[in-house]
Amino acid sequence: MPGLNVRFTEEELEALRERADSEGTSMQSLAHDAVVRAISERSRLFEDAAAHVLGVSGELNRRLA
Repeated sequence: MPGLNVRFTEEELEALRERADSEGTSMQSLAHDAVVRAISERSRLFEDAAAHVLGVSGELNRRLA
């Protein structure tokens, strides 16, 4: 599986280590899951915005057609 190196400050790395320990998981797994959530959230926000625009402009689009 391809990998990615990510650099953290000492403080960020310590916070990541503490969070992973508190959740009973590895730092790598925690970081991976956070990135995947961020990617998914961006896609979901775009889809929600597009659906909203289509819904709001539906009547105008019917009149212009």
